[in-house]
Amino acid sequence: MCDQTFVAATFGPCECCGKASPLMNIYIKTEAINYCSFCVEVMACAGLTAGESVASLKKESETLKKKLEEERGKLSDIELNQVAEKVEVLGALAIKTRRVLKGHGNKVLCMDWCKDKRRIDGKVIVWDAFTLNKEHGLNLPCTWVMACAYAPSGCAVACGGLDNKCSVFPLSLDKNENLNAKKKSVAMHTNYVSGCTFTSSDMQLLTSSGDGTCALWDVESGQLLQSFHGHTADVLSLDLAPSETGNTFVSGGSDRKSNIWDMRSGQNVQSFESHESDINCVKYYPSGDAFASASDDATCRFFDLRADREVAVYQKDSVIFGASTLDFSLSGRLLFAGYNDYTINVWDVLKGTRASILFGHENRVSRVRVSPDGTALCSASWDNTLRIWS
Repeated sequence: MCDQTFVAATFGPCECCGKASPLMNIYIKTEAINYCSFCVEVMACAGLTAGESVASLKKESETLKKKLEEERGKLSDIELNQVAEKVEVLGALAIKTRRVLKGHGNKVLCMDWCKDKRRIDGKVIVWDAFTLNKEHGLNLPCTWVMACAYAPSGCAVACGGLDNKCSVFPLSLDKNENLNAKKKSVAMHTNYVSGCTFTSSDMQLLTSSGDGTCALWDVESGQLLQSFHGHTADVLSLDLAPSETGNTFVSGGSDRKSNIWDMRSGQNVQSFESHESDINCVKYYPSGDAFASASDDATCRFFDLRADREVAVYQKDSVIFGASTLDFSLSGRLLFAGYNDYTINVWDVLKGTRASILFGHENRVSRVRVSPDGTALCSASWDNTLRIWS
């Protein structure tokens, strides 16, 4: 996702044996502990019965995983494009650039629409998408802002990045007011923050991080309410189920897995692994019964949660660059996907074919988001601009 690569390491006394050595930050339930690699291995072996070993348990888990894949395969009787054979083909799409938002001095990595359908937030400038006016500008201590989200009320913005934090800024009608003075640090991870979103209210914030975890936070107190552990590498994206009472979200990461989580229990309830490279973005289908993922393997994939399997792959031989972001149209018929070759491909979700290509950006497309009313699409890019399409 980012053209800068870094490794964060901790060195100090092990909390188990006391020896100074490189430490592994692991969680037991919600409690973080710092053990050296030897103590972690001893702890892992402590619960083994006679004749068991870590290697034998790994082998057993791989066998069980293969059996699950075989059972899934038995249910794969038909693909989505076969079901949609009699559905009418889409007509020509006349989508054009209607606005170009200029004002950033560097790559735009993230953006989000306000619920009023006009205001956009992105690294970190609040724009009026209709008049092109800049309504707010926020100065952050972090050079790279990788995640931002509007609160449901439209009265606050959350953002985070390479500083490992996610902060919430209340927005004011007074454009001369110092918003940075009212900043509230809510989330703290042990690696960069890759994604954030508010739940159904302004009071809870969900974050994903390069430390391999997702977390649910109380905005007012900054308290960690629930942590989600299951990815084995950086979590690059998350999306909340599109329902006011929805208690699940999906995450995707560098371990090539997409996981569905229950926010109440913290449990991973479903997992999908079919991509061949990092998953850069995940997005729920408007009905909440399915989701799509975009990957560096140059494909976008569609997963049905009820069937518990992948039902469609969106790819072409001519598309060789990775997909960095995606979003559905309001009806769910179209899938907009931004690629590293500076284009936005528009896919017919049912037919599995490409309906259109949008040209205009001069560098990687980092984010695409459809407006809440479905009438416009906003794209953010490494060319320092945002574009409004309709």
